[in-house]
Amino acid sequence: MISNLTTYHKGKEDPTLLSPLNLAFIGDTVFNLLVQEKILSMGNRPVGKLHAMCAQLVCAQAQAQAAEKILPTLSREETDVFKRGRNANPGHRPKNANLAQYRAATGFEALIGWLYLSGDFERLHEIFNLATQES
Repeated sequence: MISNLTTYHKGKEDPTLLSPLNLAFIGDTVFNLLVQEKILSMGNRPVGKLHAMCAQLVCAQAQAQAAEKILPTLSREETDVFKRGRNANPGHRPKNANLAQYRAATGFEALIGWLYLSGDFERLHEIFNLATQES
């Protein structure tokens, strides 16, 4: 479980001041790590199977669906961070998702990155659990 790993960022500027794409950059890594931890907790598997399971949850389509699940539960500040990420222009076109899915996934990653850099690990895990909960 991710805990206080933000020693590099500790004492630095408010993460809200970072660009939404910078937040999404770190959020992508944090989300991927959380997904890998969750999959490993399900038992020992061949690495190829682990990778395939992980890829299903970290792709833009799955993250867009996760965003839909969590949006109703977000605070105003969290919603603002999500929207900043969603509305950011990444400068390239998505390969395996439509533009709306890609933008929602970027907003989701920005929120994950912001929660992580803010040190709000409890809320980060709440959002992660809700986002990855089976429908």
